[in-house]
Amino acid sequence: MDITYLGHSAFKLRGRQASVVTDPYESSVGFSMTRVAADIVTVSHAHGDHNNVAAVSGTARRQQPFLIQAPGEYEVSGISVFGIRTFHDNKQGADRGNNTVYLIHIDELFVAHVGDLGHILSDKQVEEIGEVDVLLVPVGGHYTLDPKQALEVVNQLQPSIVIPMHYNTDKHQQKTFSKVLGVDAFLAEGGFDSAKRLSKLTLTKSTLPSEMEVVVLTA
Repeated sequence: MDITYLGHSAFKLRGRQASVVTDPYESSVGFSMTRVAADIVTVSHAHGDHNNVAAVSGTARRQQPFLIQAPGEYEVSGISVFGIRTFHDNKQGADRGNNTVYLIHIDELFVAHVGDLGHILSDKQVEEIGEVDVLLVPVGGHYTLDPKQALEVVNQLQPSIVIPMHYNTDKHQQKTFSKVLGVDAFLAEGGFDSAKRLSKLTLTKSTLPSEMEVVVLTA
């Protein structure tokens, strides 16, 4: 499986049989998402910086991507997706609404994309998510998990690889994202001085590291 970062909270997961794009975004974030093709699109919640499904086209296998935007169990083109209901804030959704965590089973790997998770997971949610090989986790704070909270979720899920997302960059529209921290704040909080910085991550079940690694993917 290949993991490519498309910016903000959007990734493309390309497996042997099919591909998935997570949380495609509108240009309101400050930059436009490159048009991509995928068999499946997952949307964690209905905000413009996470649900621009029009930016994703179909493939030779599927004229239009299969859209997943709610909790449940899905099986599409050999890929299993499990959606777990969570919240966009720490007030049971009172401020920012619901959020869906997706566990994506692709090429024997379990990839968890937690969307705009705004709270530490409950024991029940950790159990529902289950085994995680790769964790795609927001780290910038303000709208979602801050660096310290993100580390708590990492400790809860115990992934082999952590890939940060939803952090401020010089490309982001600062009127909206000025209070969101950059990725270096998360790396410093966790002491991840040796974090790898890659343009793409290629993985198989057999090549997962024996100890947890943090990988910063460049968009």
